[in-house]
Amino acid sequence: MVETLDAVEIGEDERLDLENLATGAFHPLKGFMTREEVLSVAHEMRLPTGEVWTLPILLQLQRKPRVGRGDTVALAHGGERVALLHVEAAYELDLRALAQKVFGTDSEAHPGVARLYAKGPYALGGQVKVLKPRARGPLEKTPEEVRAFFRGRGWQKVVAFQTRNAPHRAHEYLIRLGLELADGVLVHPILGAKKADDFPTEVIVEAYQALLEGFLPKERVAFFGLATPMRYAGPREAVFHALVRKNFGATHFLVGRDHAGVGEFYDPYAAHRIFDTLPPLGIEIIRVGAVFHCALCGGIASERTCPEGHRGARRSISMTKVRALLREGKAPPPELVRPELLPILSQGVSNS
Repeated sequence: MVETLDAVEIGEDERLDLENLATGAFHPLKGFMTREEVLSVAHEMRLPTGEVWTLPILLQLQRKPRVGRGDTVALAHGGERVALLHVEAAYELDLRALAQKVFGTDSEAHPGVARLYAKGPYALGGQVKVLKPRARGPLEKTPEEVRAFFRGRGWQKVVAFQTRNAPHRAHEYLIRLGLELADGVLVHPILGAKKADDFPTEVIVEAYQALLEGFLPKERVAFFGLATPMRYAGPREAVFHALVRKNFGATHFLVGRDHAGVGEFYDPYAAHRIFDTLPPLGIEIIRVGAVFHCALCGGIASERTCPEGHRGARRSISMTKVRALLREGKAPPPELVRPELLPILSQGVSNS
């Protein structure tokens, strides 16, 4: 019967999100969004049913679909039929208006906006059923598997740490802060597509594995991955990341400076303030300001721990700076990134 249905070819981003919908990682969503859901999320940061949700999860198409409400279509990936979509809505998107609401800009210089435009102005919404799950990598666990891991460790208080990048000293500071506050920390990097000048996923994973093996208490860190693309949606994506990590069993979520930001598109603390506009989400938000190296403090510090008079001795930490130094053939100083990670990061830069 599946072979007789109309088929819609989906890309890798949609294949990942299809399974996140099916496993409950994107709870309370059960399928790709309808027009009503998209507009509600874009304008109100709520689903029509009232739950907080901040990013559209879309099945976009380049051409107007030949199916409509009430139809069932097969979703194919690489020519193989992997899922069913029970169509609740077939509709056209105003992509520029949607981008302005969700990303705060309609500029194609924003990588999330450019990806939205590239996928096409039409969409199908409706509940999904996976027929053939994709092969998962060793770090890819379902929410239930991760929650079971926490139960097995006896962790009741879990801090989740989101990352799209390889670890520098500020990332390590945040992980250690989480370890001080909780029974354990979930390090949960994005495994899906990222912008071209981010480190490749395999480099990010290898660098975190080296950090975990050599410098963190392994028995108190859970290292898994989130197989979804990075949206670079700043404050809205911070909320999305928190909600998803709640589904994985985290009780607390770290939000640093310019969380999920890109370039100069977002105020560095917009991702802190957005949570003040929302009701309690069922996960506690830990807001952390800028983290840097202070020569006078003698190590890594933050805006809350470093005296104002030390401002001139602060050295900012960013992976953009680390990558630039590596591309110039220079070794970033140890106050930016651990020397033990440089061989891994250098390989990532040379291959990018």
